[in-house]
Amino acid sequence: MSYLNGYGEQQHHENASGIPPFELPMMPPTDAELATKALEEEATYRFPSFSANDAITLGLSLRKRFRASSRHQRQGRGLIISIQTVVGHTLFSCTVGDLGNTMGDVSLDSWTSLDSMITIVRRTGHSSFYVEKGMGAMGKTPKELGLPADLRIQGGAFPIWLQNAPCCPIAVVACYSGSSVDDHHMVVSSVRDYLRKLSEAAEKVPLSPSIRDGSTEWISDSAVGKLYRPSQFEEAHESERVP
Repeated sequence: MSYLNGYGEQQHHENASGIPPFELPMMPPTDAELATKALEEEATYRFPSFSANDAITLGLSLRKRFRASSRHQRQGRGLIISIQTVVGHTLFSCTVGDLGNTMGDVSLDSWTSLDSMITIVRRTGHSSFYVEKGMGAMGKTPKELGLPADLRIQGGAFPIWLQNAPCCPIAVVACYSGSSVDDHHMVVSSVRDYLRKLSEAAEKVPLSPSIRDGSTEWISDSAVGKLYRPSQFEEAHESERVP
């Protein structure tokens, strides 16, 4: 049985016998459904912290993912990547492909498109894919949303939010290869996988000696106005024990 996932990509499913029971018509997701999914991704994929080193690792992961894709290996497509703080400081930037005039090459216009997508995230606080599909669902124009008419609105730029800072994004990760759906999916997948690795690494961090020793509660000694852990309290009062 064939169906389309949330990004309009064709998937296949068979029952236990390996024979599709029947074929359902493939209905592409609506703009409203895609916008809702993009909004859920923004709320889900948030960072505990974000540094220049995180930007470099995430950017290289994006580059590696695209170089392994069929769009690059078979179709010869190019890609540009930029990760910037919300105020415009560049943390990572690179190109996959050559500057030229053929379809698969990266052009100067590619960087103009990427800058437009990043501007959308700065202006709205949302991914450019969400803005694109939200506009389509509401039937609005950029002008009606308060956006400059010359901006290129398509997927590929995604906000970097911190878990403890709900006021605004701290940075923007963006890529452009000319495909709105593919570029958005690539950025979101890279962010998701990077956050998963951060979570797994945090779970493997060994406990500190003070925690491994046993109880982490503190004992108050009002006589000297100090706080001790259980083992420290016993050592401090060893000499007071009656033989």
